[in-house]
Amino acid sequence: MSNKKIKLPAPKKEGNKSLEEIIYSRRTRREFKTNQIKTKELSQLLWAGQGITDPGMTKRAAPSAGATYPFELYSCVHDVENLSDGIYKYVPNQNELKNISDEDIKRELKSITFDQSFVSKAAVNIVLVADYRKTTDVYDDRGVRYVNIEAGHIAQNICLQSESLSLEAVLVGSFDDEKLTKLLNLKDKKPLYILSIGKIK
Repeated sequence: MSNKKIKLPAPKKEGNKSLEEIIYSRRTRREFKTNQIKTKELSQLLWAGQGITDPGMTKRAAPSAGATYPFELYSCVHDVENLSDGIYKYVPNQNELKNISDEDIKRELKSITFDQSFVSKAAVNIVLVADYRKTTDVYDDRGVRYVNIEAGHIAQNICLQSESLSLEAVLVGSFDDEKLTKLLNLKDKKPLYILSIGKIK
């Protein structure tokens, strides 16, 4: 474990397609090209999910109950320009990646997702990881619902950003929770969603 930090390219605030075009064309396609994705594309995807969106550095791209922001994004990198294979955690305030592990875990992820083959062919798998306590400390048991809703906001943002970049994001909810928690060394945090992302065939 190196804990090395990698600065990401600044995200773009304007795109080439309208929101309406992106919503209309978004589909789930499970066939990926083998081409790698660019670092700036990964930066854009992570920013769309949890990036900072105001000058005060307090608001993020997806809505969160009480601005408690219980989510962290883990990128399991397999084929991204200028990045070694491994596990990285997104740090929103610095727009950077923190290297957690240098291990390529695509085979383990395929097994953990019950042999969904596209998972091992994706350029990156982004895992949405929740610390429920950040929200339940404020909203008690109701906070569990708010965290689950927030996962949908983040995932949709990433899906739409993928479509705007001519990438494909496949949503994965079927996986072995205990094994994924152990693989990512999450301890008291919970993995809720995986987004497998790559070039569209």
